[in-house]
Amino acid sequence: MDEVRAREILAATGLPDGAELLSLGENAVFAAGELIVKVGRNAEDHPELLDRARREVAIASWLAESGVPAVRAAEPHPRSVEGHPVTLWHRLPEAVRPAGPGDLASLLRLVHALPAPDLTLPRRELLGGVERWLRIAGDAIDPADADFLRGRRDGFAGAAASLTPHLPPGPIHGDALPRNVHVGPRGPVLVDLETFSMDFREHDLVVMALSRDRYGLPAEAYDTFTTSYGWDVRAWPGCPVLRGARETASCAWVAQHAPTNPQALAEFRRRVASLRDDDPEVRWYPF
Repeated sequence: MDEVRAREILAATGLPDGAELLSLGENAVFAAGELIVKVGRNAEDHPELLDRARREVAIASWLAESGVPAVRAAEPHPRSVEGHPVTLWHRLPEAVRPAGPGDLASLLRLVHALPAPDLTLPRRELLGGVERWLRIAGDAIDPADADFLRGRRDGFAGAAASLTPHLPPGPIHGDALPRNVHVGPRGPVLVDLETFSMDFREHDLVVMALSRDRYGLPAEAYDTFTTSYGWDVRAWPGCPVLRGARETASCAWVAQHAPTNPQALAEFRRRVASLRDDDPEVRWYPF
């Protein structure tokens, strides 16, 4: 979905013109007055996306009831607009500073202390989007690279199924990065709730370990995260498996943008090459 199509869907919701595009990835995210509007891909092509939108809104309500600072939905149910799921959210106040690893860790401690909610949360299907992203990439990427990633997906899926967690499983954010924390006047809040799951808590912690190893997060920033949370996931024997699964998924995620963005294609090729060479030192760049 490109910006033009996303704006067509936005216009069909009846919201005022002039919305600002904030991001374009899995969703197109717009700021429209006091609202944030998320426009998803066509659910006729990806039927799981409407269910995910419904679940995200329900999760926001559950977190509010549980006292966890998080973004709040402006409507109790997503809209379906020309086949696209559309969700409306209350716009947060302007950030007072960038979110840091300590802010993320403090929120994860709250989430990880929660019991299972009444609503059904899925397992963290970290590798579940790989086929869809590769299909979107189509002929823009080398078929051999796509097959390589499918092989990694299958291998890590099998390895992950036999892991024994160190922490008790339960609710997790699923994409635990400082970019998914907003620090407003009243403190840090969680945003981007669509990957909330019921699974190993280690999933949330491996994200920052990978940020340290692949994306240039300074060691002292990672140490702040582990100190604030109270444990370093790298001490867990299963860490390399979840790290490998996330690397595979992150590589395939970039592939979906390759047909229209040369920078995405270059980054995809960089990531695949480093995985083929089994070189954990190659720097990856956020996209």
